[in-house]
Amino acid sequence: MTPPPERTTAPPPRAGERDGGSRVLRFSPAERWIHRTTALLLGACVVSAACLYLPALAELVGRRELVVTVHEWTGILTPLPALLGLVSRAFRADLTRLNRFGPHDRRWLRAALRRDHRPQERPAGKFNAGQKLYAGYIAGAVLVMAGTGLLMWFTGLAPLVWRTSATFVHDWLALAIGIVLLGHIGKALADPEARRGMRTGRVERAWAAREHPLWRTDEDARERRQR
Repeated sequence: MTPPPERTTAPPPRAGERDGGSRVLRFSPAERWIHRTTALLLGACVVSAACLYLPALAELVGRRELVVTVHEWTGILTPLPALLGLVSRAFRADLTRLNRFGPHDRRWLRAALRRDHRPQERPAGKFNAGQKLYAGYIAGAVLVMAGTGLLMWFTGLAPLVWRTSATFVHDWLALAIGIVLLGHIGKALADPEARRGMRTGRVERAWAAREHPLWRTDEDARERRQR
């Protein structure tokens, strides 16, 4: 089911949402499983890469052949949870939301660049503009890493010049992914309610109205129509 279009202006929070109210569903069990499995695979891939490229970690861990095997297979398997998750209607709906970039997202980005944290200047649907950019970047980067990794793994697939170029792209993109992942983890650590939403699937209504007002407005309207 295609999610409803997100509005471009954020309404003020309603009185019933100021004091916390009830908790609302944000992520389905399938979406939480996809996130956790992908995080585990990607984390193992990044850690094994660090053990291969940083001499201090390489000496500490040892067993280079085992680390190489872990790195190769976790890299190949990282896209698998998202592919399997396509059977989930909720996951497909959220992918559609992540793929939409509207006027309110551009407004959110301008406010972020100005370091303007006023809620009225950062309207957001279920996902804000920063989360959409992060999701798009990680999805593309994982595919590029898988492709370049295959060229490095199976040396007979391409000529030497291709494998050399693949190694260059793979190494520098890995560094960029590591930096972006640290930023993502930092944002998560700074927002306990967002972490609780990913852990349990539900968030406080007041938090949703403050951080993602356009999403809650549309969801509340849909719930009223279903009654």
